[in-house]
Amino acid sequence: MELLASSLVVGIPGGASLFIIAIIALIIFGPKKLPEFGRAAGQTLREFKNATNGMMNEHDENDKKAIEKKEQ
Repeated sequence: MELLASSLVVGIPGGASLFIIAIIALIIFGPKKLPEFGRAAGQTLREFKNATNGMMNEHDENDKKAIEKKEQ
């Protein structure tokens, strides 16, 4: 059980790693471009989440229709 938990933690960067990544991104892209990249990443994540929720809702509706059809 401990092996599974430790293997899951290895893939997630910690606070120090995230700080180093942020500093490198700041150096590469500069302070003016970094907010634009963050905004674009947030919009992409939001669109992906909305699409995923839409697919799940569609799947749930199909399941409900199939159950109603079986009950008739």
